[in-house]
Amino acid sequence: MAILGWPIVLTQLFIMMTGTIDTAMAGHYSSMDLAGVSLGGMFMWPAFMLLSGITMALTPIAAQLRGAKKTDQIGHQIRQGLWICVFTSTLLVLVMVNAGGWYTYVGVNAEAIRIAREYLQAAAWGAPPIIFYVALRHTCEGLGQPRPPMVIAGSIIPLNALLNYGFIYGEFGLPELGGVGCGYATAIVFWVEFLAMLFVCRMQFFRRIEAFNQFEWPNWQSIKSILYIGTPIGLTIFVEMAVFSVIGLMIAHFSILEVAANSIAGNINWATYVIPAAIGSAASIRVGFHVGAKDYVAARGSAIGVYKFSFIYAIVIGLLLVATRFYLVSIFTTDQAVVEIATALLIFTAVYQLVDDSNAVAIGALRGFKDTRFPFVFGLIGYWFLALPFGYAVSEGIIFPGLAPGVYGYWLAITLGLAIVAIAMGFRLRSISGDFKKIAQLADT
Repeated sequence: MAILGWPIVLTQLFIMMTGTIDTAMAGHYSSMDLAGVSLGGMFMWPAFMLLSGITMALTPIAAQLRGAKKTDQIGHQIRQGLWICVFTSTLLVLVMVNAGGWYTYVGVNAEAIRIAREYLQAAAWGAPPIIFYVALRHTCEGLGQPRPPMVIAGSIIPLNALLNYGFIYGEFGLPELGGVGCGYATAIVFWVEFLAMLFVCRMQFFRRIEAFNQFEWPNWQSIKSILYIGTPIGLTIFVEMAVFSVIGLMIAHFSILEVAANSIAGNINWATYVIPAAIGSAASIRVGFHVGAKDYVAARGSAIGVYKFSFIYAIVIGLLLVATRFYLVSIFTTDQAVVEIATALLIFTAVYQLVDDSNAVAIGALRGFKDTRFPFVFGLIGYWFLALPFGYAVSEGIIFPGLAPGVYGYWLAITLGLAIVAIAMGFRLRSISGDFKKIAQLADT
């Protein structure tokens, strides 16, 4: 699992670093630009993960076919998955270029809205290639080849930093655009990643599945199968990311300082999350391979093993976050008012590591079994029906006045909501991994 997982861990860390670079460089330009880029990200990333998450179904599909020694069928699945990308990429562009109007409903600062709107319009130029890139990336991982995507993700970090610097500060003959420049840098990076992935598709391991040896029109039966598995995956990621975005927008009416602090804490939280999320992805591949080979005992062993690992990781990371919180926040800003709020929020992040990390690996392992619907239901209830209304009530002082006002109330609520989701997810993983008849039924979908 570790051999399979470490390239995925690095891939996720590299992806996180590109987002962190955007936030940090915009933050050092001005707090207003940091807030604008953060608001843009609050809209873009949930929409992106919802639509790109659908083709994440190609990971367990490819892994199970590989385990069953039916690699000749993988090419067909990829071709049909790419037809889905045609639709989802078009939809993502439309969402991003028309997102600006939503910010006016939450009373956000007008200048921050302008930056967010123009940032999204710029980044929209890169939406189509990144949707196709993600589908091909997850296919590579399902084939047991996570290293090429890792190399791509790592190699674009310097390019992303240079483009950000040029577009934000007006260097290298480029216009000075502030936070909006991050959007143009992001779009260019997305195109570079996609073009690099096309070269990966010419590598021997990919050519063996003959994904591009023939043209296929959309096959509804195959597309329906991918959507059946992939739509809940995208929705599961969406309900978690979107609740953070909604909370970010609701925090915006408190102050720009709280928006900036919330963004910083969110970025640091994402950095801690990528390792268990990547190990969960490795579990998805390994579990899927064993399920395809009908070795259900090994599949259960892989799932339970990574679940135990998540608790050890969470304890270590939680202690490190508490010890280094002032240094971590200083990477993003020197504004002392923002530093004070953000360092307090990192205490919440440290506390919920146990539930956040175990939740990540459980979702990944369940995905390997093609069990994708229950994680969505758990997330929908825990985040939207419990955490969000509770966070609003606490932060506004409707209940428990003075307990956790403003941004702190929302983070308290998310911690409690996530705990409920993680407990439900753990019981679901235990149930499915031990039910061999159910595993076989899911494999046939």
